[in-house]
Amino acid sequence: MYIASEKRYEKMIYNRCGNSGLKLSAVSLGLWQNFGHRDSFANMENMVHTAFDSGITHFDLANNYGHPYNGSAEENFGRILSDMRQYRDEMCISTKAGYEMWPGPYGDRNGSRKYLTASLDQSLKRMNLEYVDIYYHHIFDPDTPLEETALALDHAVRQGKALYVGISNYNREQTQHILKIFQELHTPFVINQPSYSMLNRWIERDKLDQLALKNGFGLAVFSPLYQGLLTDKYLHGVPADSRVGKGSTWISNELDDKMLARLSKLNSIAAERGQKLSQMALSWVLHNPAVTTVLIGASRPEQIVENVACIEKADFSADEIAEIEKFLAQ
Repeated sequence: MYIASEKRYEKMIYNRCGNSGLKLSAVSLGLWQNFGHRDSFANMENMVHTAFDSGITHFDLANNYGHPYNGSAEENFGRILSDMRQYRDEMCISTKAGYEMWPGPYGDRNGSRKYLTASLDQSLKRMNLEYVDIYYHHIFDPDTPLEETALALDHAVRQGKALYVGISNYNREQTQHILKIFQELHTPFVINQPSYSMLNRWIERDKLDQLALKNGFGLAVFSPLYQGLLTDKYLHGVPADSRVGKGSTWISNELDDKMLARLSKLNSIAAERGQKLSQMALSWVLHNPAVTTVLIGASRPEQIVENVACIEKADFSADEIAEIEKFLAQ
């Protein structure tokens, strides 16, 4: 039987999610990759236990996570939870719906009340939960009125199937529109989940981060390592077992000599700070005051421990920020 580390909370920083009462661990575990039925269950279980022992309390899923079929990540997480039930109230578990999920018009990519309601019921069944802490609409749907999507999320809270709601992959304009509806409904909207990293700074250009600060909701950012480029993995060639080596990522075309030179310089700054490049990349994301938590993925427990160490050096000097900006602009 799993028994959690008694010192787990000493290893983590917990940030308030916007102006809400909800706090999230500064580092969260995303279960998009490596939690499907084709993966080792023992390794999944070990990763979740390692994350929790490291102070991670936020576990992020979606209805379509897992391989070889949608929902397998939720099923496996439910199996892992069966041996961690005594810690359920110490966890913040989130799931999402919005992408293609099941055949026919009601499980296709959309934000309808029909789809969002059915999907949440399915997710709760797969994870054997009575409620999730955060229920997200996964991606903006231009064909469904935002009022319908907002009402569906609000209804999930009023049913007791979710405590809070969030949105993902919404830009500033889309967020502004649904935010107004949530405010009118008094829906506990607490978070938006966008992509964000040193190499992907669209939320700054779009001023989504400023909107979050002004309106009191948090940001849970994904892909902080830019599909693995912001690690030392590619500094000396392309490993055969990497995403680029396997041809399973779109970033292959960006890994040119200019990018490698930039990564090498960033790696030098990280070394001077006593960090690995990946750790500095995570610290940099958390340096944005609008960011509540950074979502990491992992294929083995050691990666989780390594990434959590980013909070030990979360501060940057003005000179470090200036030097990083100089290399990013090249």
